[in-house]
Amino acid sequence: METKVITAHVPISLAEKVDNLANRLERSKAWVMKQALAAWVEQEEERHRLTLEAIADVDENNVIDHQSVQAWAESLSSDTPLPTPR
Repeated sequence: METKVITAHVPISLAEKVDNLANRLERSKAWVMKQALAAWVEQEEERHRLTLEAIADVDENNVIDHQSVQAWAESLSSDTPLPTPR
């Protein structure tokens, strides 16, 4: 696999946490950073996908009004919760 070096200035406290993790896991700092970056990128890609999905729902008027959600949420602490709004 081809690689590319990426550098970043990070706060010393964060760098020390990476050092500690690498030592505890008996892995290199580079390995820890690759794992962290991969997880963050995956999370951001999922957030972007969900945002686009939500925008599409709004564009298609596939939404639930605030009052219905509020009534449902308030009913959850009662003896007779309302069904999930659809």
